[in-house]
Amino acid sequence: MKNTIFLAAAFAATALSAVNCTDSPGWELVWEENFESETIDYSVWSHTGRGSADWQKTQSPDPRCYGFRDGNLLLIGIKNDDLQADTAEYLTGGLWTLGKKAFDPGRIEVRAKLNGATGAWPAIWMLPFDQKDPANRWPFGGEIDIMERLNYDSIAHQTVHSNYVDNLKRFDFPPNASTAPIDPDDFNVYGVDIWPDSLVFHINGVRNFTYPRIPELDSLGQFPFYKPMHLLIDMQLGGSWVGEVDPADLPVEMEVDWVRYYQWK
Repeated sequence: MKNTIFLAAAFAATALSAVNCTDSPGWELVWEENFESETIDYSVWSHTGRGSADWQKTQSPDPRCYGFRDGNLLLIGIKNDDLQADTAEYLTGGLWTLGKKAFDPGRIEVRAKLNGATGAWPAIWMLPFDQKDPANRWPFGGEIDIMERLNYDSIAHQTVHSNYVDNLKRFDFPPNASTAPIDPDDFNVYGVDIWPDSLVFHINGVRNFTYPRIPELDSLGQFPFYKPMHLLIDMQLGGSWVGEVDPADLPVEMEVDWVRYYQWK
């Protein structure tokens, strides 16, 4: 165990040394989405699909869940006023790049403003791009949560999921999550760097925490993250984690300024 702890510390130190502001030498911007055209580029994005998981129960292509303001994308959560057309009590806007754009390991950053509401649960996160591969089924393929914010919190959560974490319940070594302060009333930049030996999470250019790969745990699926991923950005409402929704707080907006993808050169 002492050797394993030493390895974890070494990997973390290596990863932390690579975190700097986005204009630091080595990081090259290779793709960005600024939403300046105030249209959704459907060659890159699709509306997030409806599903049975808590986060996915309210996802909708309803035009009222999408908008633009000053060159920023709006993803909106609303109370559903037509339960015959859609049985979901609430509807939320979300976009993903599944099947359209893959992100190889690198740095992803998203600048967004998160308006608060009781039961609001906006998220920015990544899943494996190849969803047809059985090895990428959740949680075996890994999940990288770049940002989740609950209700009116002044903190954001950054988390990883995997077979090691979720099936084997190893939340403690290494710790799989952390929180960091945000400005709850303004834009913040949420990011992650994906390295062969670690994930490095940061908010507003400040490192939050590092999740290292422990080679001795490879057979347990501890670090499945070094692969092409797709990006999800979505407003979410309700669920076992965030709790009940207060319809008086709706509509609620998630305002996205830009998405930037860097590779190390």
